[in-house]
Amino acid sequence: MRTRRRARRLALEVLYEYDLAGHAALPTLARRLSEQEMETVAAEFSRVLIGGIIDYQEKMDSIISRYAPEWPLDQMAIIDRNILRIAIYEFLIDGETPVKVAINEAVELAKTYGSDSAPRFVNGVLGTLADESENLKAEMEGNESTDESTNEDEDEEPSDSEIPAPLPG
Repeated sequence: MRTRRRARRLALEVLYEYDLAGHAALPTLARRLSEQEMETVAAEFSRVLIGGIIDYQEKMDSIISRYAPEWPLDQMAIIDRNILRIAIYEFLIDGETPVKVAINEAVELAKTYGSDSAPRFVNGVLGTLADESENLKAEMEGNESTDESTNEDEDEEPSDSEIPAPLPG
């Protein structure tokens, strides 16, 4: 199995545990890595994905809510929302993965881990986001609140480097 694909699968499993059980993500990743052998480059890619997704989770969830309004996040399957977060992080925030590759990898994760309808759902949401990717990239880089697009206070630092505390479990 390709290195990055294995890393995405591991990141998805860790994010699922983080989201469902509220376990701290990075210690969960460390535990998983001690239980299964993985190339250093893949482990680092998983770490980058997990850290970035947690850093930008609020912004990404806002975008998912806007582009999939018929599926509120709290009603969306945990696996599906984390697959979406991984792809969104890869092509809107990190920018190292081409949009088509990120979408294809997300659909493959959905085929493996999601319900029968998950691949179509993931592909549809991400396809819509891809069409808006330039605007969304600017939004992700912009202010914390997209409703205040006129606020250009450069002294205010975004809080996207803060990792939220895990859910009580």
